[in-house]
Amino acid sequence: MIMPLAILSGMSMTLDEVRHTARLARLELTEEELQAFQIELNALIAHFNDIQDLDVSAFEAMPHAVPLTNIYADDAAQPSLTRDAALAGSFKSRAGLFIVPTIIEE
Repeated sequence: MIMPLAILSGMSMTLDEVRHTARLARLELTEEELQAFQIELNALIAHFNDIQDLDVSAFEAMPHAVPLTNIYADDAAQPSLTRDAALAGSFKSRAGLFIVPTIIEE
């Protein structure tokens, strides 16, 4: 992925860089929108720079923000509905199968 030079160097984005980024994203923006995005993107870059300046050496790297546990149930066979019980709630069935409307258009 190619990042605009401003993000990599910690500087602000120029209007030409915003225009180039918009063109890469296939966005058709007016000059007013380009200027508004330039202001917003430069504010984001400033926030990123603030984050980069934080000292996080006292924190241990974690793959997730919260501890994760296995939430899966045991894979064990259990009694289930019979075919007739499952089909009893269907709108339409035939030969032991659910009948659904066709949604494919030509």
